[in-house]
Amino acid sequence: MTPALQMAIKLLQLNKLELEQTLQQEMVENPMLEDRAEPTMSVETDGEAEAPDPKEDQLVDNLDVDSFFEKYFDSAPTTANMREEGEAPPIENTLTSSETLADHLIWQLEMRALGSEQIDICHAVIGNLDDDGRLRASAGEIADMAGWPELDVERAIGLVQGLDPIGVAARDLRECLYLQLEHLGVEDHLPGVMVREYLDDVTRHRFKEIARATGASLDEVGAAMATIRELNPKPGQLYSDESPQYITPDVFVRKDGDEYLVSVNDDGLPRLRVSRMYRNLLRGKDELSKETTDYLQDKMRSALWLIRSFGQRQRTIQKVSESIVQHQRAFLDHGVAALRPMVLRDVAEDIEMHESTVSRVVNGKYMHTPQGIFELKYFFHSGLGHASGSDVSSITVKERIRKLVEGENPSKPLSDAALARQLKAGGLQIARRTVAKYREELGIPASKLRREIV
Repeated sequence: MTPALQMAIKLLQLNKLELEQTLQQEMVENPMLEDRAEPTMSVETDGEAEAPDPKEDQLVDNLDVDSFFEKYFDSAPTTANMREEGEAPPIENTLTSSETLADHLIWQLEMRALGSEQIDICHAVIGNLDDDGRLRASAGEIADMAGWPELDVERAIGLVQGLDPIGVAARDLRECLYLQLEHLGVEDHLPGVMVREYLDDVTRHRFKEIARATGASLDEVGAAMATIRELNPKPGQLYSDESPQYITPDVFVRKDGDEYLVSVNDDGLPRLRVSRMYRNLLRGKDELSKETTDYLQDKMRSALWLIRSFGQRQRTIQKVSESIVQHQRAFLDHGVAALRPMVLRDVAEDIEMHESTVSRVVNGKYMHTPQGIFELKYFFHSGLGHASGSDVSSITVKERIRKLVEGENPSKPLSDAALARQLKAGGLQIARRTVAKYREELGIPASKLRREIV
């Protein structure tokens, strides 16, 4: 995996605040990067600010990182920021709690067409993950919990291992790293060989021994090590912070006539370009030492990789958000009661992306809409059949249950069976067991306890 691909993957999964911090840090570490919004002094203009260069963006266009994105993205231009002044949400609306690892994994499971027993086994697997995302129970121990076949448990472990973050539910460090290399498609290359067969040498930095055993050069071993260092040995830690976080919407949606316009939030983000001063120095490289020339060329490549990856990230979020808005137009018009069921595959097929990429895009990012601020993941829910022939989002069903409970006679609260009958009378095809599940997820006590509370 090249540095360009590593940078593209890294930027894609960052939310707006994380992206801003990352870009600022990159500008500090790489002298080739500068913000084109700020006037810069050129060594050739004797103190005057540079004039814009119409060929500035051609440098970026020469960078080849599309090998990673060719399956998922096109080069459509990013829609200009159309958010109006004063439309930003109030600060009290930007406080949220961190999502737990279990929450994130269960949400992804709900997006898949699985049998009830499969889901139960997967829940048991998730329940045996530690804070690092490591599986602390054997397949046999999980099978004994409810008499499940051990082969079914192994399949469930494999299913959970295929969820985001990649590397979760691994039994040990080797499996954790290897799962991530498999996801990158390099498990059969040198990094995969090193993790699979020489992990002890890797952790002890025995590069010469690895080179001798594999027949690779020291440079090749060093490059493979750079890839391995980018892997996360504790993927569960991404979801371990329970402290409140202030969020900034990554996307704004506003209504203009009969249309909803989508814009990616770029407020506060630098308008990156390659420093012309350092580029001029590089043009005169005959006057520079080889060490200086190599340093500047390396920083130039890194700068171009970052600029292209940043642009791809913005276009990708734009495309995913536009697809969500298209699918959820009724919600934007009428609120949660009109929320449509939607799964990752719906958006993936719409914009020709891979489902795992859509999952990475929507995770941890927020959309400001006329109905309020929502995490992009909020719009993805399974559906239930309706007498009208169309499906209804599980979120809409939960809202109906909540309203039925609010309007019940406190002395005769509705049982789960009674709630199911009322929902069926309204056209919903729902089982009592499903009602009980949704009621529990809403934090509503059972009817007996509600009567006792009164």
